[in-house]
Amino acid sequence: MGGPKALVELDGEPLVRRALRVLSDGGCRPLIVVLGAAAESVGPLLPDGVTPVVADDWPEGMGASLRAGLDALSGTDADAALVHLVDLPGVTAEAVARLAASSGPDALVRAAYSGRPAHPVLIGRGHWAGVRAGASGDAGAREYLAGHSGLRLVECGDIASAGDVDTPEQLARFRDG
Repeated sequence: MGGPKALVELDGEPLVRRALRVLSDGGCRPLIVVLGAAAESVGPLLPDGVTPVVADDWPEGMGASLRAGLDALSGTDADAALVHLVDLPGVTAEAVARLAASSGPDALVRAAYSGRPAHPVLIGRGHWAGVRAGASGDAGAREYLAGHSGLRLVECGDIASAGDVDTPEQLARFRDG
């Protein structure tokens, strides 16, 4: 992408601000953003009321970010974490709200698109220790979710799309519509 994805703009809005807007409009509070390599560039873009958390071990991969985010939430009264990635501009506030409606300490809910599991993911506080223990490399919570019989898929394909933005060509598809 030629730089950090969080800074890439879609319709004049950096992807990090777009993701935060979707989470906020979907009813998520508090909002915590885990920063890594581009913390100095992304941090100033965060709106008031958003808590930045730096994952010092960010080179390890997505697992480091997930652990840092869950650690930050542990100090709040949140009973669940809705995990969303910055490079998913097709996720809507409606999809976030649909998952958040299942919030609770035992929640383990994943968005699905035409039956295929994707993001965002809602993880109840009761699962944080297990997710955190297994979060390594770029797998994040993948193994914990795959092996958990309590995981529930919530179809969101009617209100959002799961496509990510890893290349300029993929970004162009979202710009074109």
